[in-house]
Amino acid sequence: MTATQLKELEDTLWSAADKLRAESNLKSSEYATPILGLIFLRFASIRYQRVKPEIEAELKAQANSRMQQPEAEIAIAKCGFYLPPEAQYDYLLSLPEEADIAKAIKHAMEAIEQYKPELLDSLPKDEYFKLYTTEDRSLPKSLLKIFANIPEDASGDVFGKVYEYFLAEFALAEGQGGGEFFTPTSVVKLMVEVIEPYQGTIFDPACGSGGMFVQSSYFVDRRRAELHDTDTKDLMVYGVEKTADTVKLARMNLAVNGLRGEIRPANSYYEDPYDSLGRFDYVLANPPFNVDDVNLDRVKHQPRFNAYGIPQNKGKSSKKGQDKDVNTVPNANYLWINLFATSLKPTGRAALVMANSASDARNSEADIRQNLIRSGVIDAMLTLPKNMFYTVTLPATLWFFDKSRAGTEPKILFVDARNTFRQVTRALREFTPEHIQNIAVIFRLFRGETERLSSLLQQYEEQATDFAQQAQAQAELLAQLQADKPADKALKPWEKQVEEASKQHQTLLEQAQYFQAQIAWLQERFPNGVYEDVTGLCKAASLAEIEEQDWSLNPGRYVGVVIEEDGLTEEEFLREMKERHDLLTFLSEKSNKLSESIKNNFDNLL
Repeated sequence: MTATQLKELEDTLWSAADKLRAESNLKSSEYATPILGLIFLRFASIRYQRVKPEIEAELKAQANSRMQQPEAEIAIAKCGFYLPPEAQYDYLLSLPEEADIAKAIKHAMEAIEQYKPELLDSLPKDEYFKLYTTEDRSLPKSLLKIFANIPEDASGDVFGKVYEYFLAEFALAEGQGGGEFFTPTSVVKLMVEVIEPYQGTIFDPACGSGGMFVQSSYFVDRRRAELHDTDTKDLMVYGVEKTADTVKLARMNLAVNGLRGEIRPANSYYEDPYDSLGRFDYVLANPPFNVDDVNLDRVKHQPRFNAYGIPQNKGKSSKKGQDKDVNTVPNANYLWINLFATSLKPTGRAALVMANSASDARNSEADIRQNLIRSGVIDAMLTLPKNMFYTVTLPATLWFFDKSRAGTEPKILFVDARNTFRQVTRALREFTPEHIQNIAVIFRLFRGETERLSSLLQQYEEQATDFAQQAQAQAELLAQLQADKPADKALKPWEKQVEEASKQHQTLLEQAQYFQAQIAWLQERFPNGVYEDVTGLCKAASLAEIEEQDWSLNPGRYVGVVIEEDGLTEEEFLREMKERHDLLTFLSEKSNKLSESIKNNFDNLL
């Protein structure tokens, strides 16, 4: 599902559901939880239906065997959860209008929790009775019909985005401003592609709805297929989230996607429920930016935060309205950065989203940054394009850590991806799958994994060839159609058929050209099949070069810019500028005259 299709789905679902809320006179706070529960139930049913043939096949294979397992056990092994018939969405949807739908939904949620202890007390139940009034009991059934419009091919990741969209809309409706925002899928995919969490433990100390975990699972599935690895997926996820409703969302997200792990409610600044110091193979997170009210005295003695230094003011300070004796961290960005580095095992990798300002922050943050750089733990930095996030416009940078490099001579890869994006809407951009692979291969070449570039080029070549062959076949079909022009009576259907065949041919041709362009992009930048610095794109900087830049981690300082030669002499340039200036003056004068004429015409009408 594309970003545009997703936005249309979100808007349609929200519009329909909110219309019913308005008609019921319910507050958003009363309406939110049961709505989110139905979205979960819809996606759980979609996932379960996909796996159901495997469950039934296993039941049949075990028939009359001493080792016969109950259906629930097989389902949990195959799918991660079990949905008895009365808990499946289609069953609830098929209930008659006069049935007690709220009671049926409650029983469905109880049945799911019975077979999935991790979800205990996370699913809404009695909240559905609040949708009834003395005059009208139709709302639960109407909502079931609305969310039945979520397509059968919707993935678990779409579930997370639809779910968080609704969370944000409910928060806005209550006047709370924004709610939790969802890290763009393409950004998360890039983070995952770079650190490659193939097996082991993943930690997200600000996990939101668990989208980082979902994309990690997808990466493992794809990589296993590439490597022909038949071993069981060995991935355990551990999340922390301070917002109670979002904790429930994340737990549901893990269940829908068949992930093993746990989500705990906690504030990562003051609580450490997993004893995170040196524990995890991977850390993935998009923490809140620029938080300035964290109590310094409660965090400064914790090794997970002070290993590279603590961000602090020169003197005591407090925010307006706070106790003047409370000493706060001026900016918590470097608390998070410390936490990601210290949570890794000696061979661990991390990827995190951080505000651009952290790359050049001064005062105590600059000292921490210098310590991190000298330690060798920072592997790479990447600047994201603007407008990649759904609800914030703040520019961001991706930080990548590799703990196995700690203690070695520091060398950091800087990548400037600000000009690499696809425009989805006027206010939203994203990475295409090919953007993600092209950027990720830069990191792999930097690590010396040259075979990954060869493999990617081969993949693109195969795709280009496939589309080219399809385009050729379509061209032959089109030529045959044009040769068989019918008599007048059948002319219009024939013209439509030719037009459709021509469009299909053009689409296939463009796809072949697109993948050829990806090949050219990579070969132009890395013609020798190994990593090399590319002006305007990437630079591997030494410790001396970083020190020369005053310990900045801003990729723009290192990669440079491509200066495009316009081929004009100074005289030609000045002449062209004068011509453009004269044209601008002429158009401005014409615009003023038109405005005056329009004004006079309106005056005459009055």
